[in-house]
Parts: sequence; C-alpha cells; structure tokens
Amino acid sequence: MKFQRLFGILLLAPVLWAGCKKTEKVENTTPVYAVDVSEPQQAQPKLPTIKLWVGPLEMNSEMAVTPRQIQTGMMFRKTMGEDESMIFVLPYPQEADFWMKNCSVPLSVAYIDPQGVIAEIHDLEPFNTNSVISASQNILFALEVPQGWFKRHDVHPGMTIRTERGSLAETFGKNP
Repeated sequence: MKFQRLFGILLLAPVLWAGCKKTEKVENTTPVYAVDVSEPQQAQPKLPTIKLWVGPLEMNSEMAVTPRQIQTGMMFRKTMGEDESMIFVLPYPQEADFWMKNCSVPLSVAYIDPQGVIAEIHDLEPFNTNSVISASQNILFALEVPQGWFKRHDVHPGMTIRTERGSLAETFGKNP
C-alpha cells in the first residue's frame, strides 16, 4: 500500500510541477516590415489644374502646391496623357531633386527658375529611386510631362513658362 501511494505521488509530481510552472510567453517570430506612414501609400486624386503656356504651346497642368501634393506627385498613377502635366511649386528657390519612387509612368521634368525660365530638362525612369538633382540651386518650379514631350515639342532650356494668370511667380505668389 505504501508502495502504491509512493508510486502515485511520483506519477503526479511532474503533473503538479508542470501546473505550477510559470508560463512563458512565446514571441511571434514572423518578421514585421515597417511601413513609413509619412510616405504616400496611394495615388492622390486629380489635383486642381491651371492653363500653362510652354513657349507657344498650351496645356492644362495639375498643381502640386502643398508639401503632401509635392511629395506624392505622380506616385502610384498608371497613366499620363500626352498633353497632361503636373507643375510643382517648391517652397523656396533650391537645388531640386526628383525621383520616381512608386511611379510607373516614364516622365521628363523641367527644372524652372523663379522667373519661369526652364533651366534644365531631365528624363526620369520608372521606379528609379535615385534622385535627379538640378545643377542649379535656384529652382522654384518643376514641370513633369510624359517622357520625351519636351523633345517632341521642341521645348528647351531658356524658354519661359507662363500661366493664364501671368508669370509663374505672380500666379503662385512667389516674388522673385
């Protein structure tokens, strides 16, 4: 009888010990990928437009004027029509740098000085996250168009861009 009681206690001991053991929290080993919520996650709605004259050519252009609109630009959009564009109004004259993160549409960009004169034109390649930096540190505007548009329309540095309201500086309240 003593043997059976001892045998019973020995059998129950591990069960009782396991029941009293502190439970350990198992950490989730699934990798977590950080999402920078400050970066745009989707295309922005079509922005208000303005009529531009690029040399003798007339076009309607979406206006990216707020920091978020400028940051988002053409990201996540799938198309851009031949005569569509986006004008970026930078906060102050600077060395501009544009890239093509999350942008599948091949574009060309004109970097424009405070007087509305095209200083430089560059092609931008889809999804290229390397910045295309302006040579000038006096860029106040940038105009994105479908890639090759400037060449197809003989638009080149030295040409002035105006709006239906006057100069770019007058239109956007950026006194040069």
